[in-house]
Amino acid sequence: MSTFHWPQRVTVREVGLRDGLQSIARTLPTAQKLQWIQSAYDAGIREIEVGSFVPPKLLPQLADTAELVAFAQTLPGLIVSVLVPNLKGAERAMDSGADWMLLPLSASHAHSLANLRKAPDDVVAEIAAMVEARRARGSAIRIEVGMSTAFGCTIQGEVAVDEVLRLLQSVVALGVDRVGLADTVGYADPRQVGELFAKAREVAGDKLGCGHFHDTRGLGLANVMAALQAGETRFDACLAGIGGCPHAPGASGNVATEDLTYLMASMGIKTGIDFGKLMALRTQVAQWLAGECLHGSIAQAGLPKILQMPEMTA
Repeated sequence: MSTFHWPQRVTVREVGLRDGLQSIARTLPTAQKLQWIQSAYDAGIREIEVGSFVPPKLLPQLADTAELVAFAQTLPGLIVSVLVPNLKGAERAMDSGADWMLLPLSASHAHSLANLRKAPDDVVAEIAAMVEARRARGSAIRIEVGMSTAFGCTIQGEVAVDEVLRLLQSVVALGVDRVGLADTVGYADPRQVGELFAKAREVAGDKLGCGHFHDTRGLGLANVMAALQAGETRFDACLAGIGGCPHAPGASGNVATEDLTYLMASMGIKTGIDFGKLMALRTQVAQWLAGECLHGSIAQAGLPKILQMPEMTA
């Protein structure tokens, strides 16, 4: 039996500006979002999902995404992602200059209809059109497909593993650059996560490159650990654990960025993130979102004395 080797480094992608803010009724002023991006960058975060190219009438909270992309692109070495739900959104993403566009594909038929008003196979066909549009333009933008509700769905219930793998195989064959697995509603358990990531890697190989976990039932970090042990080294996280999914009743936000950063630091795994600066940003965001439900254990308990701050940087 082979010995597991812990990775020396993992990548944390901050998704609070999209996945977090889309589920909060208030609209954060653009100036505060720009400060959020700058402060996250100053803290050492090098991948940020800054927004989504969805119709402003549907999500007015994200209407300034193009402006955020333009600013984020001025920060050296920052990888800028945007979520796009359809071909029109993909065209806007390519126009914006973003580095990555993230395409949601729900493994749950019921969630797919609620979220995108299309069956999963129809979404795969639209992803094919986006890949072709990128080729026709000669665009350098890269495409990531996030397999949402990969571990279960509040609307449909169980989601078959074979269906997840079939859809993964379909989009990999189209030529997308990366795929990820998302526990959109917090249904996953660590055993399920480990098993599905192992099977997904057999299908997607090194294109499998993201774990997206919600902490709805308190298993978010346990599921991160299971994915880590299955070879995953890139994870989405939301500052203060904000957010959820408009079409996933009961879902809470992603695992908190500061808790995920602490988890890795506690095991000696580097993230490149300065914890002091990250917590200062959390304090600022908490002020901007006063009255909203925030999450995170480290924000309440603080760091243990045995973990020295210098060890939490790059």
